[in-house]
Amino acid sequence: MQSHRRLAVAMALLLPLTLGAGEMMQGHIMANADGLNWAPGPGSLPAGSQVAVLEGNPGAAGPFTLRLRFPANYQIKPHWHPTVEHVSVLTGTLYMGLGETYDEDKAKALTPGGFAAMDMGTRHYAFTKDEGTVIQLHGMGPWGITYVNPKDDPRQ
Repeated sequence: MQSHRRLAVAMALLLPLTLGAGEMMQGHIMANADGLNWAPGPGSLPAGSQVAVLEGNPGAAGPFTLRLRFPANYQIKPHWHPTVEHVSVLTGTLYMGLGETYDEDKAKALTPGGFAAMDMGTRHYAFTKDEGTVIQLHGMGPWGITYVNPKDDPRQ
């Protein structure tokens, strides 16, 4: 539970940095991709990702939407989340697989417009091959990630 609290604090600090000034007015948000302010991804993901929070606070109860940008050859080892997770691919290709074992040969390529939804606790993994993969992730917070193999957790 302490890791969820640290994530909530980290995401709360990121929120004001990720949307450009003047884009959120009384519960109404409008943002173009070129107006997002990207920050380093959360420490619960391997180094190299970038995040832009579009709405809500992923570390707190309630709905949230964020974008993640991944470099080439990026890997998120098998893990699961405490809530439902929805992923839409905006640019590039995100490869996703199911299960507790990382196996690139069993992954499915999701291209722009591709979508995935994982129920709470679904074991899955993801990776990229090329530069320029951006996904939009939304769900109900608090968002968290638990790695199947604790040695894969970048917070360790």
